[in-house]
Amino acid sequence: MGLMRYKLLGKSGLRVSELALGTMTFGEDWGFGASRDESRRQFDTFVERGGNFFDSAINYTNGSAEQILGEFIASERARFVIATKYSLNTRPDDPNAGGNQRKNMVQSVETSLKRLGTDYIDLYWVHLHDPYTPFEETMRGLDDLVRAGKVLYVGISDAPAWWIAQANTMADLRGWSRFVALQVQWSLIERDVEREHIPMARALDMAVTPWGVLGAGILTGKYASGKAPEDTRRVGWTANRLTDKNHAIVAEVQKIAGEIERTASQVSIAWVKQQAPNVIPIIAARKYEQIVDNLAAADVTLTAEQMKRLNEAAAIKLGFPYDFLASDSVRALAYGKTGALIDDHRQ
Repeated sequence: MGLMRYKLLGKSGLRVSELALGTMTFGEDWGFGASRDESRRQFDTFVERGGNFFDSAINYTNGSAEQILGEFIASERARFVIATKYSLNTRPDDPNAGGNQRKNMVQSVETSLKRLGTDYIDLYWVHLHDPYTPFEETMRGLDDLVRAGKVLYVGISDAPAWWIAQANTMADLRGWSRFVALQVQWSLIERDVEREHIPMARALDMAVTPWGVLGAGILTGKYASGKAPEDTRRVGWTANRLTDKNHAIVAEVQKIAGEIERTASQVSIAWVKQQAPNVIPIIAARKYEQIVDNLAAADVTLTAEQMKRLNEAAAIKLGFPYDFLASDSVRALAYGKTGALIDDHRQ
């Protein structure tokens, strides 16, 4: 396996590896995950392949993920791009220990800085949409963290596309730090973000860092024979997705994997990675062997024909207004007989 390539993180000059290593499995506080020694093996292997982009969150494994990651980066902090998140509640009885308001933002960033053992965070994510907090408060608060040097860039995870577009537009107008990256659930079995989020990210020049690229393991093929999930907390989540359509998607993934002598996991990650130049998949695992397998996806390039087969097997309806606007009758109304003669360099 060769070294990974690097990508610019959205509308910034920050160089990040083409795959990011997720740290939600660093630590065993949640009853699953990887031990410190196992996490170290994953970290070292990722770095040896040229990986420099790490994704964490204040709540991952009750804080152990940030602490473990902080230990691993201590000797070469400047070399690594460290991303972490805030928003989720850390004290269930405290209404201000969660959400995107300034109070939780300031408390959270100080906690993460301490755990990570650093004086700045490269990329600070808003973990999810908080309808109780005005976007102006969130964006100005994040900009203050950037101006204070505690954060270099900001990103947004798990939020409506309209809210993100509104927030970034306001940030641009007021000279505040904008979201340079978007984190969303995206895989062959979860393509909803292709309706609004992915076109928005392209238009606003945001990097996309998909999570769940293996569909909680479904796309590895390990449930093809009806095997139940090992993690009992995922039984319901996984069972709801073991549909006929998803089985058909997995079958096509496995067929292509056999043709190119790769694993189903590598094919699934490669499909996400090849969707656009701004896509940087997040990989994570509990076992060293899984990380090694996932990293090999950086060397996989699917052909146009293989991408077409996967796209067709996993096709979704875009719904209104997209299917409506793409219909021949509406295009004829809008463009007359010239529609097919217009070359669009933006597509």
